[in-house]
Amino acid sequence: MTIFVANNATIMIEGRYVFAQVLDFVSEYEFRKCVKRYNGDYRAHELTCLNQFRHLLFGQLTSCLSIRDICMCLKAHQNRLFHMGFGNTVDHTTLTRANERRDYRIYEDFGQYLIQKVKPLYRDVRLPDIDADNAVFAIDSTSISISIKLCTWALGKYEAGAVKMHTVLSLAGSIPTQIHVTDGLWHDSNFLDMLQTEVNSIYVADKAYVDLEAMRRIHECGSYFILRPKDNMKFDFLEEFTQGKNNEIRVDFVVRLAKSSSRKLYPYDLRMVRVLDTESKEYITFITDNFEISAEDIAAIYRHRWDIEVFFKWIKQNIVIKHLWGYSENAVKTHLWVAICAYLILARIKAEYKSPYSITEIATLVSVSAMAKIPLRELLDAKIDSSNQNVKEQLTLFEQTCES
Repeated sequence: MTIFVANNATIMIEGRYVFAQVLDFVSEYEFRKCVKRYNGDYRAHELTCLNQFRHLLFGQLTSCLSIRDICMCLKAHQNRLFHMGFGNTVDHTTLTRANERRDYRIYEDFGQYLIQKVKPLYRDVRLPDIDADNAVFAIDSTSISISIKLCTWALGKYEAGAVKMHTVLSLAGSIPTQIHVTDGLWHDSNFLDMLQTEVNSIYVADKAYVDLEAMRRIHECGSYFILRPKDNMKFDFLEEFTQGKNNEIRVDFVVRLAKSSSRKLYPYDLRMVRVLDTESKEYITFITDNFEISAEDIAAIYRHRWDIEVFFKWIKQNIVIKHLWGYSENAVKTHLWVAICAYLILARIKAEYKSPYSITEIATLVSVSAMAKIPLRELLDAKIDSSNQNVKEQLTLFEQTCES
């Protein structure tokens, strides 16, 4: 326990650092299983894979812009490292070398473990304004521009460098359920060959993911899709589907692909819905194999597809992605997967503490309080009275004084 005086008031600081409490949500047992799978700690002396992960997680949660920044911040608090969960810290060259050489699949596998751990926590979350019991997933990708001179492996369009993160996002809680990292030239529709579908779930995507064979696989496994048709797709109109029509619904028809070659790839009937976009005053067309939900729900589900863009924006801006911590393929994928792990850890904290804050807000609170001794549950409770807030402001002042 430490006692100090600020503004003629005695404040007692006790408990554990916020970052150490965040580490409680990292299963060392499961992480070591991933390390053992790829022999990650072979000849590791100063820096084990677990300690490397702690360094990188600290950098993500505190928005450090470089490996050098991470090591500098930790060395400035050498006397707190043990209580923050670190065995020791290393210089930036050792950490950089570990990012370059240690198999990124260690962090990918741990990310997959976290996905399976976090996903059930948001299973009961329902999308607003949608009267459907189906789980809804959005499929999309985001490109991260990088220097082709530094990352010669990451080819993108127009002779530029890029890395793509292909994602399936559960719209219940905005939790990623499948992620695949490639170079920028890998076409989006190829990701559908890797798609692991769930029965009675709805998958929503834009025109880039219109692939008739993939649509057939989704349909035949008992799932549904909602897509924007490509401009060159031709349909035969079979009958009007009148369920739930209103003034915003211009078309709700049962259709079939007109070309015989297309019908061989997808031989089933489709439903075409054309809806008025109240903002742009333009009509938007969807195709789906779901004949049970209303046309309004189809439009509402597609509007929620934009939640995945919010997730991508958060990953690239709130989690440190725009400043890469290495340029080899292994280092970049390590960086991306640690960022995804950080997001999932925060999502797990939100669910288990039942915090009213969003994941973005929790990230902000953890970032500014990582080295404060505040109970994490209390930090994430929105019901904070003014006296507690004053104490926290003084704690922040104390942290700044210690740094100086």
